Amino acid sequence: MKPTIALSNQFRRKRKSKPLIEQHRYRHLAVRLCAITIATISMRLVRAFSPRCIPSLSKNLLHDNKLHLATLHRRVRPSSTSLRSLSKSYDVIVIGGGHAGTEAAAASARTGARTLLLTQKISTLGELSCNPSIGGIGKGHLVREIDALQGVMGEVADASGIHFRMLNRRKGPAVRGPRGQMDRDLYKANMQEYLLRGEDLGAGGMENLEVLEASAEDLLLEEGHEIETLAPLADVDSRDTTGEHRRLLQAKSLSSAKANVSNRRARIRGVVAIDSKTDSRIEIEATTVVLTTGTFLRGVLMIGHDRYSGGRHLRDSEEVEPPSVGLALTLERFGFPLGRLKTGTPPRLDGRTIDWDRCNIQPSERPAQPFSHIRQSRGEEPPLAAAGNLIDCYQTATNEQTHKLVMDYAHLLPQYDGMDGKGNGPRYCPSIYKKVERFAERNSHNSFLEPEGLNTHIVYPNGMSGPYPEEIQLQIMRSMKGLEKVDIIRPGYDVEYDFVNPQALTHTLETKSIAGLYLAGQICGTTGYEEAGAQGIIAGANAGRAAGAAYRGEKAPLPFVLGRDEAYIGVLIDDLVTKGTLEPYRMFTSRAEYRISLRADNADLRLTRKGAEYGLVTDPERLAALDMRETLITDNVERLRKFKLFVTDWAIRGGNDLMGGAAIDRPGREGHKKSAEEVLGMPHVTLKDVEDIMADAYAEEQTAILDSNEGSSDEYEFCPTPSSVYDTVEAAVKYKSYVIRQEKDIESWRKAQGARIPPNIIYDHSIMPTFSKEEIEKLNRFKPTTFAEASQISGLTPQSLVYLYHHVMKFNKEARRASQAVVAGESK
Repeated sequence: MKPTIALSNQFRRKRKSKPLIEQHRYRHLAVRLCAITIATISMRLVRAFSPRCIPSLSKNLLHDNKLHLATLHRRVRPSSTSLRSLSKSYDVIVIGGGHAGTEAAAASARTGARTLLLTQKISTLGELSCNPSIGGIGKGHLVREIDALQGVMGEVADASGIHFRMLNRRKGPAVRGPRGQMDRDLYKANMQEYLLRGEDLGAGGMENLEVLEASAEDLLLEEGHEIETLAPLADVDSRDTTGEHRRLLQAKSLSSAKANVSNRRARIRGVVAIDSKTDSRIEIEATTVVLTTGTFLRGVLMIGHDRYSGGRHLRDSEEVEPPSVGLALTLERFGFPLGRLKTGTPPRLDGRTIDWDRCNIQPSERPAQPFSHIRQSRGEEPPLAAAGNLIDCYQTATNEQTHKLVMDYAHLLPQYDGMDGKGNGPRYCPSIYKKVERFAERNSHNSFLEPEGLNTHIVYPNGMSGPYPEEIQLQIMRSMKGLEKVDIIRPGYDVEYDFVNPQALTHTLETKSIAGLYLAGQICGTTGYEEAGAQGIIAGANAGRAAGAAYRGEKAPLPFVLGRDEAYIGVLIDDLVTKGTLEPYRMFTSRAEYRISLRADNADLRLTRKGAEYGLVTDPERLAALDMRETLITDNVERLRKFKLFVTDWAIRGGNDLMGGAAIDRPGREGHKKSAEEVLGMPHVTLKDVEDIMADAYAEEQTAILDSNEGSSDEYEFCPTPSSVYDTVEAAVKYKSYVIRQEKDIESWRKAQGARIPPNIIYDHSIMPTFSKEEIEKLNRFKPTTFAEASQISGLTPQSLVYLYHHVMKFNKEARRASQAVVAGESK
């Protein structure tokens, strides 16, 4: 079992008070952390880390229990800007209060920019419009990276989570994805508390941010020719040799950098809005604008053959939030490449009418893994998990009767604008109709029944979206085990909306047509809260930095861009702006060529310092926690490297099968030593396995010393690697050789960009079994002639491109052999 204390990894003397060198180091870090704690006004409570492994260390406690069960669902009184107090101008205006908008507004405010968040309804800020969950495979990586940059999503998810699981736990650390089931009311309340009150949920207050309840109708623009951005990627003084110069050269290498020297047709001047309370038209000036319209851009809602305008239904209501038409027309006028996408949400069920005993239980994991790096550094669980206030989810499945109903009533599904009436929905979160149609050979699909909160009977049936008429939805649901008598509280529906092909953006998410206009979220063709939040934090940071520098009369700031080798956020944005997308884009670990290095457990190590350099990370406690984690990781890996035993001793203590099998018995092996680091690098060996042996060895050594007359009376207690760095230490050692191999594969692929792909290559699962159905389908559709062309196909993963390269090399080699054999035969 992993330890729950977060702060030490060395031995502690029990008897003599003479301190160890390591204890001096920890005391130094402790003093620094305590000073930061005292100096930070927004931090409230102080607690000590466990004295078991290091001296007592003061530390702050996150504001975990502010919304406890007794007041779980109280409404947050909006503390927002009114027309009377509204400023006439801002540095940044963020349009939309969804997941992209909240992250963009918070990021912009953290850079010091005067920021206004415009939203149609303040009461819907932080709404989980569809699935009441955060994270997952690939998506959990994004949440951790957002948190590493001091974003909002991870902290709010921790404070609102009622069910936690680490997906892919049986696989390697690189593909494990943290996921949390949210209490929808609590998530929304916590987000509003954070944004409107400036309350501390762990990432600081919302200084520089105002919120206005209004509907953005249009953009105020200064039109002209040869208009340039406020934050160019290409301008650089070749004589500058500073680190800033090197970072700018890196930015210049981006494929979108050339857009900064192209002619823009307009520059942002502000926003035209309609005040929600007075219906009055207002003009608000701004230097930059971040557009995060979600599904509202000319949105149309559909149930069966009924169609009506709207961006979404208000929760627990038939009321519809109106779509955004004026903004769509402006984008259209400036030649933005617009398309239509759709998404759907399933019916909500009455949990009191479900036979839970007939469903398979899916309990929450304990201890629950937090999204917050600060909480992780303390070895803490999310607050509701720590208090034992968790729920169980359940699993049921469709069957042949369900599938028959789905296909029999397919003629009652909506007619969409996109794809000749079929609709262009998410491939990896398809409707139940698409599942049955696409996988006709399967007679069952899983559905997870997820309660939407602690104080509600509403249940979300994951995987069961399908905008049939309500009576058909009920028949489909009642065909499933455990749902034979279920009632629908409200039916599911689809929404179709405009999106902008993201190739119209640069890597900063600024548009190539209008200077100072940034896009983020579903408007860029993505699907999911996490993808939206990831784009929001990049767009908000760049908009805030550019506008703030312009206001202060400073030179254009360096763009905040993350590379594909730095973050999943970098992979996401690079895929979007270079390849574009023809369907809703979802993040997967397979999309990252550097996924061995881009793990969920090390997001803070990769990103937090960079975020601080660019003014995005401002919380001193977060930086101190990073210092502590880096020290702990270095010391624990070093301890593994220094501890050595004979291979025969490892085998005796851990078993032959675990520690090397038959190789242990080879002659001469008894005199060979291996370090704990080398042993941990072996398959199936865990850090706990190694540290259990180390602890026993140290205990035996201390016993032997005490039993002898010549030994010291000092004793040591072996402290296992703390939970705050356990996964990172284990992965750093285990993946060491794989990272080297990964670099070689990527380098060989880069050199092959200009190589040609033979036209007679056959793309089929029988030949390329590791390729997904999507990849085979797109390769057959586009028939790339070079690897450079193949790399531009949206949905083709880097791993598949490397596999394709090796396959083509093998194909060409066999073709040459066959040709040589023919020539040799003819010569005879």
